[in-house]
Amino acid sequence: QVQLVESGGGLVQAGGSLRLSCAASGSIFGINVMGWYRQAPGKQRELVASITRGGTTTYADPVKGRFTISRDNAKNTVALQMNSLKPDDTAVYYCNARSYQFMDYWGKGTLVTVSS
Repeated sequence: QVQLVESGGGLVQAGGSLRLSCAASGSIFGINVMGWYRQAPGKQRELVASITRGGTTTYADPVKGRFTISRDNAKNTVALQMNSLKPDDTAVYYCNARSYQFMDYWGKGTLVTVSS
């Protein structure tokens, strides 16, 4: 099993920055892609950004140019640097890890609230 724990969420004003971190533990040998999803009230969970073990990144259109995902394979961590935050970024952010067999693991989430 793989356990994921997020940290770094909080309340920030529009235009501000936050850095989210996710620590993975357990049977991590088969993990390929790690990423961040978010879910706002009444909306479906959506992909924010992802990164492969080799460092290939993918970003959702609304966060391109503002968010940066990074990964430290040695420390088994993934981070999301969020700059120029907007009220529309308000959501619970979930860390995700996907194995080579496409099995998904999820953290419990961390709340990001952006005030106007």
